[in-house]
Amino acid sequence: MTPLLDQINGPEELKQLSLPDLTQLAEEIRELIIATCAANGGHLAPSLGVVELTIALHRVFDSPTDRIVWDVGHQAYAHKILTGRRDRFPTLRTSGGISGFPKRAESPHDAFDVGHSSTSISAALGLAAARDLKQSHNKVVAVIGDGSMTGGIAYEGLNQAGHLGKDLLVILNDNEMSIAENVGALSNFLSRTMASEFVHKIRRELHGFLKGVDVGGLNMLQVARRAEESLKGLFTPGMLFEAFGFEYIGPIDGHNTEMLLETLEKVKRLDQAVLIHVLTKKGKGYLPAEQNPSQFHGIGPFDRTTGKTGAKGKGGPTSYTALVGKTLLRLAADDERIVAITAAMPDGTGLSGFAKEYPIRFFDVGIAEQHGVTFAAGLAAAGMKPVFAVYSTFLQRAYDQVCHDVCLQNLPVVFALDRAGVVGSDGPTHHGLFDLSYLRHLPNMTIMAPKDENELQHMIATAFSLDGPVALRYPRGNGYGVPLDQTLATLPVGKGELLRQGRDGVIIAVGSMVRPALDASALLATEGVEVGVVNARFIKPLDRELILSQARGCRTLLTVEENAVQGGFGSAILELLEEEEVTGVAIRCLGFPDQYVEQGEQPELRSAHGLDAAGIAAAFRVLVERNR
Repeated sequence: MTPLLDQINGPEELKQLSLPDLTQLAEEIRELIIATCAANGGHLAPSLGVVELTIALHRVFDSPTDRIVWDVGHQAYAHKILTGRRDRFPTLRTSGGISGFPKRAESPHDAFDVGHSSTSISAALGLAAARDLKQSHNKVVAVIGDGSMTGGIAYEGLNQAGHLGKDLLVILNDNEMSIAENVGALSNFLSRTMASEFVHKIRRELHGFLKGVDVGGLNMLQVARRAEESLKGLFTPGMLFEAFGFEYIGPIDGHNTEMLLETLEKVKRLDQAVLIHVLTKKGKGYLPAEQNPSQFHGIGPFDRTTGKTGAKGKGGPTSYTALVGKTLLRLAADDERIVAITAAMPDGTGLSGFAKEYPIRFFDVGIAEQHGVTFAAGLAAAGMKPVFAVYSTFLQRAYDQVCHDVCLQNLPVVFALDRAGVVGSDGPTHHGLFDLSYLRHLPNMTIMAPKDENELQHMIATAFSLDGPVALRYPRGNGYGVPLDQTLATLPVGKGELLRQGRDGVIIAVGSMVRPALDASALLATEGVEVGVVNARFIKPLDRELILSQARGCRTLLTVEENAVQGGFGSAILELLEEEEVTGVAIRCLGFPDQYVEQGEQPELRSAHGLDAAGIAAAFRVLVERNR
């Protein structure tokens, strides 16, 4: 039962509640978040940690007139609940339901679409600059986690914001720093003092006076500033942020609603760049999440009583991610030059075992993909063999570095692109549907995609045998359970394989689409249509000989990929046929259309876009009919 929450249909209603009511409301919000995430999965621990902060923000500020930007959006569930989406919250991350991230199309209270980290300060500064240009007077708030502060764009935003001196509030949600009680109490005292409007007024008036008083060659203003900074430097991390031109306040207890309200009310009356440092506990209110916040950062459905997941994939085929980790361990045992890099995701990319076995050859660069790529380039330039294991969608953030720092120098960096294709409930910000398109045109790049987990391990070995950049993409989830060869072999570069002959046409598939293509071919065979299947293996370089022979022989060709059609694998086939002046071939490229794909389960999304056996067979039938 959530009697208070059931009455909250918008943030304006929070202003009528007493402090005890707000405390009760926080518990009711946590109950709804836990129940929903237990059923649907989601980013549980981050959202549980900011419930009081969210309540305080919406109590003090007037959303959507005042704009609140949530970095990444992992922590925005309470925000969604309080802004008119309480009744729809149980649909979180389901097909047709509300998104797991802030989304402008979903609510006017979502000031900016997010999903990748470290963007909030830059976006909020843009909103603040636009406000001033329009001569409006609303407030703009950016809420950013300490993890997101490892991203360089966060400091780029801080740098410009401090330089411009805009009326902008940045809240640093720190759920990792531990602070002793006595230091915390002193910090809270300093926070109250520094947040005081009276103190700000006095400081401004004193500045003018102290500038004219000299003491040993220094004016008194400099002396006062040095004393102030020395004091704050002893007890707070504010020196860094004040160097960026922000007024620093904190750290304060992010679960003390009364203190949050008091601080925000005072800061609201200021008209300068301010950063409030808030300490929170990730997973607060749900013991399993408090004890293991990493596991509950992003989690699938679980038993809320025990905190145990449904053990998805346990006892079945190994996941692609896990196999990458195991294969890297095998290769690293024989080659000391192999080093592994992750961007704050050792578990998610399968590198935890590598980190434990080879700690000095493992590097976690934080949420800093741009740095990670150039760091890998530096390692490669010095003779090492780096692998950067990263989600496909996150490598987009480092496109320039891949282009100029790796490919231009033809350096042997291996990009292990996890979560290529659709990923499920995280939706459009996390689908890996563009990597073939944004990597294929880069000179010196080799691109591979395995048809199954056995081929994946051989492709990893192949990648390390090459003396240039390699991108190896593989999907989220488990393999097919095929037998794994005990000996790793290198594949002939740029050579595919003909899996099935066909007189009526050929399906050229790549990666995760090879198995559905074989199933579609079997389905068509029951109708008397003999369709061949090619496992391309390589997106770049293409197996020109095999593809051209099939095109000229069958005259009917369907390409299938789990990538955007524009600029992808099918486009490469079209370019090849045009280059070789092959005419009279009926061809169709099957993949994802020129639009962002919404959330949903992987099989559901593939089926909806014709990328399962039935859809591939249907596309081939249309192609044959058109050819007639």
